[in-house]
Amino acid sequence: MLTDSKLRSQVNSIWNKLHSGGLPNPLDSIEQLSYLLFLKRVDDEEKQREQNARLRGQELTPLFADEKLRWGYWTNLPASEALKHVKEKVFPALKLIGSGESSFAIQMENAEFKINKANLLIEVCKAIDEMQISAKNQDIQGDLYEHLLGYLNMAGRNGQFRTPRHIIRMMVQMIEPKVNERICDPAAGTCGFLVNAYQYILEKNTSKEILTYDEEGMPHNLAGDLLDERSEKFLQTEALTGFDSDSGMTMLRIGSMNLMLHGIKHPRFFYNDTLSKTYTEERRYDVVLANPPFKGSIDASSIGEDLPANVKKTELLFQHLFLRILEMGGRCGVIVPDGVLFGSSNAHVAVRKKLIDENRLEAVVSMPSGVFKPYAGVSTAVLIFTKGGTTDKIWFYDMANDGFSLDDKRQKQADNDIPDILECWRNRKNEEFYQIRARRLAELKTAATPMKAERLNLQRDINRLMFESVIAPADDETARIALETEEQILAELAEKIAPIQKEIDQLGNQFWVTKEDVQAHKYDLSASRYRQIEADETFYEEPNVTLERLMTLEDITKEETKDLLQSIGSSHSEARNA
Repeated sequence: MLTDSKLRSQVNSIWNKLHSGGLPNPLDSIEQLSYLLFLKRVDDEEKQREQNARLRGQELTPLFADEKLRWGYWTNLPASEALKHVKEKVFPALKLIGSGESSFAIQMENAEFKINKANLLIEVCKAIDEMQISAKNQDIQGDLYEHLLGYLNMAGRNGQFRTPRHIIRMMVQMIEPKVNERICDPAAGTCGFLVNAYQYILEKNTSKEILTYDEEGMPHNLAGDLLDERSEKFLQTEALTGFDSDSGMTMLRIGSMNLMLHGIKHPRFFYNDTLSKTYTEERRYDVVLANPPFKGSIDASSIGEDLPANVKKTELLFQHLFLRILEMGGRCGVIVPDGVLFGSSNAHVAVRKKLIDENRLEAVVSMPSGVFKPYAGVSTAVLIFTKGGTTDKIWFYDMANDGFSLDDKRQKQADNDIPDILECWRNRKNEEFYQIRARRLAELKTAATPMKAERLNLQRDINRLMFESVIAPADDETARIALETEEQILAELAEKIAPIQKEIDQLGNQFWVTKEDVQAHKYDLSASRYRQIEADETFYEEPNVTLERLMTLEDITKEETKDLLQSIGSSHSEARNA
């Protein structure tokens, strides 16, 4: 997502230029801007790959052999020459990139460069240069598409919103794709999962002295120098496969460009509705990573023959599909709406039963509803499972924060459970790790217990002082001053308790649930069903004290009413005498 407000403003400015410059069709604007961003990033990525090739002592075959086809050359030509050069030289060359083994050439066969105003081309190119995309380390092709769809109020319709990059990376790190594994995303969109899987494999196969990491923990200089020739070829030509049902080809082109920009010269990203009869692959992949559409339903007559015909919801059908296309022992990481976890229909229960009884459900990571804002407020979870075997127990993590605010602004913030999720996941079979956390939890509870007891006493005193300040004479400030003092002490105590309670809560975010317990609850996979939370004692005044205060208030009210009536009577007498 475009979380940078300046970058959003720049993209919107370019959008307005294209719209007013002769591209009123929104998808045309998205597509043409994607082409230009691709050409810009090809130039930037070529420079990075040239550096990596030098580090490895290898020769580099550039995407554009002719220097005059690169961004740095033609954007410095006079406007009219630049437009002519792009239409006659650059764009035809772009359409031929990766021809042969690549799906990109097929998708680009009927593509058109529709910018026909020279000044508009140069204005947009200058604006793109000012965005400094490479320096921001953004998956800009996908981010752009997501942002513009949101700008058009189209995102989220039919569940077609893009997965945040940090959630993708978390899932990839949990799945740990390996060299020579075949990886698939059957609903790939902008290919974010495939890009991150590719980067993860390169990261694990790059010498440590070459790797660098930015402030967000993203790896750079992914040279992949530890890969042998065979593995490198497999990674480039066979490892990554994606499918999408966008018949207009816009998403396919954007996804393919995204793959190529990250170093995959021959992307395997094809048009196919993977839930339909036209998609027949089975036991083909070692890893599936996906965030399939949630909100759709499919006509029974078009559902693939090996999928349950009585199931209409796409989020359920995709789970059956993943099991079909995975090899035995293959792993899957998928985002599902919460309804998949607890839905009571026969179809919902059946898919959970299948995952648990006939396969090995490894993990359920419950995510807060704000993860997909501003495009959708749906609550979701990540399922990690392995095809084959049976489930013994399931690892749960109840995520509270993902490093961004959970409102529509999605601003970066310090609270982030993802590092803890990954640490707990990697150590889930480490008994010593659990013992250390258990000891820490005991220490925190020991430290918090007297403070929470003090908090109850303060709440009791404040409740009493509030009553006393209400019934005190108007000129008696004693109770009010005492009340303000106690409230200040309570606020200071709350500040001391907060960080301790926060750590206690996080230590309780992860837990194990046995298969028998899940079966006993109709295969419900809601984290809230099983998470044990020790609720703090809440202050309630004793009933007899409350009754006594009510009686006191009643007596005071009677006295005040009596005085009021006497005052009114005196006023009437004085009026009559006058």
